[in-house]
Order: sequence, then C-alpha cells, then structure tokens
Amino acid sequence: MRKIHLNVLYRPEPEGGFTAIVPSLPGCITYGKSLEEARENADDAINGYIASLDKHNEIIPTDDFSFVSSTAVEIATAKK
Repeated sequence: MRKIHLNVLYRPEPEGGFTAIVPSLPGCITYGKSLEEARENADDAINGYIASLDKHNEIIPTDDFSFVSSTAVEIATAKK
C-alpha cells in the first residue's frame, strides 16, 4: 500500500454541512453534515475512485507537487 497526496476543497453550504471536492479526480464530490463527516466521506470517495482507476489500469493522479492558493480580486458589479 502506498500513500498519495490529493487536495480536497471543503465548502460550507448555506443550508448547513460541507461539500468536499477533489479537483484532481473529476466528479469526486461528496457531502457531510459536519466537517469531520465531510472529511470521512471524502476519504471513502477517494478510495472508491482510486479503486476504479486501478481496476481499469488507469493512471492514479496525485497532488504531490501542487498547492492551493486563495486570492482576492476587486470586481465591478451593478448595485442591487
């Protein structure tokens, strides 16, 4: 068994809970009522996704050499 690194984006939802998105695994998205549950569900989703890639002899992507950054930009919007 080997360890890989993948970035996961956790986004709070207006109705509560968190959505977890794994950008390197297209379509790998899950949800949890708490951040802890979202993390557990993300781990499960990642493991299932990677098992499918492995079964079909596809390349397993990693984020070993990437990083996530946040930026703020000013935008012009019409006032409502």
